[in-house]
Amino acid sequence: MNRTPTGRLFGTDLVLDRTFRAPIDDVWASVTDSERTARWFGPWKGEAAPGRTIQVQMAFEEQQPWCDLHIDACSPPQNLAVSMKDEAGNWRLELALSEKDGVTTLRLTHHLESVEGVGEVGPGWEYYLDMLVAAREGSAQPDFTDYYPAMKPYFEDQRQAVSHKPSSTPPTK
Repeated sequence: MNRTPTGRLFGTDLVLDRTFRAPIDDVWASVTDSERTARWFGPWKGEAAPGRTIQVQMAFEEQQPWCDLHIDACSPPQNLAVSMKDEAGNWRLELALSEKDGVTTLRLTHHLESVEGVGEVGPGWEYYLDMLVAAREGSAQPDFTDYYPAMKPYFEDQRQAVSHKPSSTPPTK
């Protein structure tokens, strides 16, 4: 299948959006309820609250590892900021949700330490967000081989462009 990447790079922020014909509370549950995150990312366990750390399973990665995920901020159902560390580095992520006329937009922002690995990271987030779409629609899960390495040049081109211009910021909603 030929998928089209949507992510955009603004300085060191990788930004990806998805829209859903659903109430914001329902989309929020898809990204915060362990039973629902298990369908597209992985389950989590622990006491979830700002300033606390939970354990999340990367259920669609090799060896399905469990990782510590710190909840930096949480304002249901609009904003969630989390961070984690692993062998690949520090991962700082924000989810922002907004609803208008029965359509909810989810914006994922990955605050990258550097744009060097965006050719690998970008396709990964495209895959996971499409996994979320498939889980919500009850459709077949996408295959990661449709994302990587096919999307790598798209994100590498953005990395090159960002390297040659001043930092910019993503548009606000």
